[in-house]
Amino acid sequence: MTLPVRDQLKYWGVVTAIFAVVLWFLGDVLLPFVIGSAIAYFIDPVADRLERAGLSRIAATAVITIVAILLAVLIGLLVIPTLISQSIDLINIMPQLFQDLQSFIAKHFPSLLVEGSSARETLNTIGEAIKERGPALIETALGSALSVLNIVVLLIVVPVVSVYMLLDWDRMIARIDELLPRDHAPVIRQLAKDIDDTLASFIRGMGTVSLILGAYYAIALMLVGLNFGLVVGVIAGLVTFIPYLGALIGGSLAIGLALFQFWGDWTSIGLVAAVFAIGQVVEGNFLTPKLVGGSIGLHPVWLLLALSVFGALFGFVGMLVAVPVAAAIGVVTRFGVDQYLQSRLYRGQSDQDTE
Repeated sequence: MTLPVRDQLKYWGVVTAIFAVVLWFLGDVLLPFVIGSAIAYFIDPVADRLERAGLSRIAATAVITIVAILLAVLIGLLVIPTLISQSIDLINIMPQLFQDLQSFIAKHFPSLLVEGSSARETLNTIGEAIKERGPALIETALGSALSVLNIVVLLIVVPVVSVYMLLDWDRMIARIDELLPRDHAPVIRQLAKDIDDTLASFIRGMGTVSLILGAYYAIALMLVGLNFGLVVGVIAGLVTFIPYLGALIGGSLAIGLALFQFWGDWTSIGLVAAVFAIGQVVEGNFLTPKLVGGSIGLHPVWLLLALSVFGALFGFVGMLVAVPVAAAIGVVTRFGVDQYLQSRLYRGQSDQDTE
């Protein structure tokens, strides 16, 4: 006998409340497991393809693990030290950049920096704040990473969780399917498929696009000769998952740095701008259509809202689960709307009489 709707809502409400409480109190503890599960979900299609090619699940997982270790070592030796060094140098040089900006404005637009003007006071305030708080910001970021995120534990636990989750992914999904309530199993399977399609398009598709564009921006900007090109490329790649935001933030930062570094050398400044223009053309016409598809089912505003709310409530781990939760809520909402459009509440009594 099917449970009444009121009882179903009560049970699902209890499950949601337990999920929120666990996330609130155990967010930092769950972080390595959430990251490991996300990595396993991301690369599960690769393991499936290797299985179809004739490898066993164990062999496929071993191949992926070996390749991942080699890539991690390569990145750790070649990229991470340079990235950290450039990030620290960029923060340290920001006060000098603001002084150069003041000198530039004083030379070309002297009326903006007359004594007591709002523009002069604003620039002085920003420059002093960066000068005083820049080193403290680095120390705080590193300290919080070591104490809260416990970077050593992450480096050990995340790979282990990823390997085990990847190895048992198909068995785990099959076991969950066996535990579904029989009366609602078809509907739950369809909803789960829709959620998976949305997440696959976003996490796998946009994740791949972000990696490709981040690498392209970083390499291209360094070839052009822009200082801190690696940092700018990584920042642009990280926020590419929100349409146009990566190019907007990365392009503004890169062109701003180029103006200070190459002022008068308009060819170099144009090359920096061209890097992002080409990136946008490639992303819009090739990468996104091929890797993501026509629609990912997650509106950028809805995604930003989910990231903001979950980040404020549950911290960093909340931001990690925001995307799948947002996808699930979107799919369930569309399902609810479809059910409403087929109900008597929407169609009315007159429609029932015509039938």
